[in-house]
Amino acid sequence: MKQDSVLITGAASGLGRVIALSLSRPGATLELGDRDSDGLAQTATGCRARGAHVEARVIDVTDGPAMADWIHEAARDRLDLVFACAGITGGVPPRDAEGATYECADQVRAMMAVNLDGVLNTVLPAIAVMRRQARAHDGMRGRICAIASVAAVVSFPGTPSYCASKAAVDRFMVAQGSFLRDAGIRLTSVCCGFVDTPMVASNRFPMPGLVSADDAARRILRGVARGQRRVVFPRWLVAGSRLMDLLPIGIAELYYRRQPTGAPGTMTAL
Repeated sequence: MKQDSVLITGAASGLGRVIALSLSRPGATLELGDRDSDGLAQTATGCRARGAHVEARVIDVTDGPAMADWIHEAARDRLDLVFACAGITGGVPPRDAEGATYECADQVRAMMAVNLDGVLNTVLPAIAVMRRQARAHDGMRGRICAIASVAAVVSFPGTPSYCASKAAVDRFMVAQGSFLRDAGIRLTSVCCGFVDTPMVASNRFPMPGLVSADDAARRILRGVARGQRRVVFPRWLVAGSRLMDLLPIGIAELYYRRQPTGAPGTMTAL
């Protein structure tokens, strides 16, 4: 897998940071983006210490024109790998005395803006850049990976817009990748469970199948190198979640409504 030129969003922490560090080596150029300037600077320092050339850009993935400009500028002669890692999550408020609750409109819109539009603002310009590139020795023009979630295959009432945004990302990457592979561009969606990143740090409930960020990055990079359309781990958790979503809604909710959720309004980054 050619990996001389890499662009990563959400590089200030979590999976974005670990993937950036994993790909850092002499001769590699990393274009790193995030809205967290301090965290981004720390990642850039770590990558440079491993010998990589790093260009860091403080940027918000929800700003479509700015993202397009950055990606086209970052491509220069070529762009081998793109990772859309930026994302946020947040739960719903505790149920009131009547058992009622809902996700506020501001949180829904923010979740869609970052998790869905942010991915599109990354992937679409990257596709445009790669389509103009010559094929490498392996016949590829480039590879693009977006981080979805096991939430993409469930309808969990505790995180409605998070599930919806990740489902849209997963379906788009898998379906769009069907024709793009003929053009030498491979798209990969990552449907993973709990990863030990700042996104889950505030959770105060059991997280089955929790994996380290380093382990998650290894699995993701291996899947991207193999050209997998969807990288899934832990498989048992994703398979079980798929089965849950096949149940009648009322039966699934008997289980889901008893499960804890993340703190509402936190918008914790991935």
